[in-house]
Amino acid sequence: MFSDKLRIFSGSSNPKLTERISEELGLPLGKVKLSRFKSGEIYVHYEETIRNCDVFIVQSFSHPINDHFVELLVMIDAAKRASARTVNIVVPYYGYARQERKAAPREPISAKMLADVLTTVGANRVITIDLHAPAIQGFFNIPVDHLTALDLISDYLKGKHIKNPVVVSPDAGRASTAEKLANYLDSPFAIMIKKRPTHNESIITHVIGDVEGQTPIIIEDLIDTGTTIVNVVEGLKERGAEDVYVCATHPLFSGPALQRLDHPSIKEVIVTDSIALPDHRSDRFTLLSVAPMLAEATRIITQGGSISTLFKNAGV
Repeated sequence: MFSDKLRIFSGSSNPKLTERISEELGLPLGKVKLSRFKSGEIYVHYEETIRNCDVFIVQSFSHPINDHFVELLVMIDAAKRASARTVNIVVPYYGYARQERKAAPREPISAKMLADVLTTVGANRVITIDLHAPAIQGFFNIPVDHLTALDLISDYLKGKHIKNPVVVSPDAGRASTAEKLANYLDSPFAIMIKKRPTHNESIITHVIGDVEGQTPIIIEDLIDTGTTIVNVVEGLKERGAEDVYVCATHPLFSGPALQRLDHPSIKEVIVTDSIALPDHRSDRFTLLSVAPMLAEATRIITQGGSISTLFKNAGV
């Protein structure tokens, strides 16, 4: 039984996901007015009392990311000034996460800067899914509940009974995730070695592991332009692999990514609703919902318990 002091509000990035979370919890969606002045400034007004309430605000940092980020800041500030007891931000996709370290002189660490701003403006807790770099949790001085969609994706794949699967990590950074998925599917895994001449571009140089005659399952945390994925798919096909399954938690799908991924060598693209997708898309795309997981995390946070019980591996 939920306290009548729990309120769930949606930013403008993904209202459908917030509605699903509210339905899973059996709670009404909180009423908030979000609008823009002619100058582009953001206006927020909570249209119900939130005094002494535990407020949960759902907002993904999807395109246009800067608008959605500032909107979340204004929502947090408005909630604090309305005497909310706690302000918990549910950020299914944490943007700027690929800028989590200095790869060259005079670069920012933007993921840390976002964490500082969110904390300073008044967030009490962050709930997020599959950070690009798990170490980003340490950028916050408030609790961070880092969830993963790996169980959701792996359960779906296991139900498909894929013949001769091999889990493929597109780079060394995803190797740990690929190994976990391979263990669950009881399949081998392979790693692609690539170099990046510029942002959003990659060249496959080597493949570690046998993919010939196998059905590759590519696992990623996010897909942005789709260029890297298509390069990986074509590299696998050149090495004798069968058609490919592509899996990712966060479907950023910038520019013509949807068209790129509608590729003849891709059997299926499996993603979650951490980011809102257009209704009109190819049947090649399968959407899994993270709403039940986020709803259960909300229940645990408000009523007590361990977040690790959400996952097959309690060490997650």
